[in-house]
Amino acid sequence: MKLEVKNLIKKFKTTIAVNNISLEIEKNSTLGLLGPNGCGKTTSIGMMLGLITPTNGEILIDGIPLISKNRIKLLSLMNFCSPYIELPKKLTVIQNLEVYARLYGVKEISDRIEELVEDLNLNKFLYKKTGELSSGQKNRVSLAKSLINKPKLLFLDEPTASLDPDVGDFVREYLEQYKNKNELTVLLASHNMKEVERLCNKIVMMKEGKIVDRGTCKELINKHGRVNLEDTFLKIARGKNELE
Repeated sequence: MKLEVKNLIKKFKTTIAVNNISLEIEKNSTLGLLGPNGCGKTTSIGMMLGLITPTNGEILIDGIPLISKNRIKLLSLMNFCSPYIELPKKLTVIQNLEVYARLYGVKEISDRIEELVEDLNLNKFLYKKTGELSSGQKNRVSLAKSLINKPKLLFLDEPTASLDPDVGDFVREYLEQYKNKNELTVLLASHNMKEVERLCNKIVMMKEGKIVDRGTCKELINKHGRVNLEDTFLKIARGKNELE
């Protein structure tokens, strides 16, 4: 699925959280959405998920506007993963997966859950309450939930935050393999620059609600005269907005 965002604005009373941003993600590619805390990334993702109503602008998915009459159809083709949004803590892992599978209208639920359990190594804690899991286990369950409906458009908000290097690498490798085998367009918000370089075809840099730069990782590194994406991120975050 192709995602297009055109002149998107979100105001909260007198505060402009997102200030006239435009971007697009081509089908089967991954776009990194980067920026310091408070730059508007989460609000932007909320609008793209249909959770927050834009003040102005347009969101198109395969050319179809994300508006009320198209909402249910489009949302059934999307999903979202974030370690900051917890699944119901008193339900076991398998209960959570069953609930979300039903919400998304997944057919052959048992087969789909079994497939994800095996892929993400969830067997050892499948019947534990989600609230009793470690952060790494919760992240894998959240990822399983985000793939339960085999989405065509996936939003990832710092999917490896707070994970140890081994688990983080496992998640990144799994995402690469899954994307190679399935039709999937991804928007990745992350503060892990090595992760962004590894997973993203292009990146967009936000600051104070605006897009201030964009391009491939290599293009931005060369443009700003830095040796890696992390140094490039720091220069842009601390410097004057490039596209103002």
